[in-house]
Amino acid sequence: MGHRLEVSVLTKVSVRDGENIERAIKRFKRKVEQAGILKEVRKREHYIKPSIQKKLKARAAEARSRKREKRLQMKGI
Repeated sequence: MGHRLEVSVLTKVSVRDGENIERAIKRFKRKVEQAGILKEVRKREHYIKPSIQKKLKARAAEARSRKREKRLQMKGI
């Protein structure tokens, strides 16, 4: 089949003059969180077979649907 193109985006934070290092680390952590890097790393930590991925995706969709229905019923009361 086709090859996957992997794009690597480096998250970079420069420490400003007179800036506390803890503050710079906080900015870095915020940027990493916003970029979704940790989420992606956790997702790729273990290989999941495509058939299992489909099942997990279907279960998640079902759960969202039930949650949506429950919310609509609560509004109606």
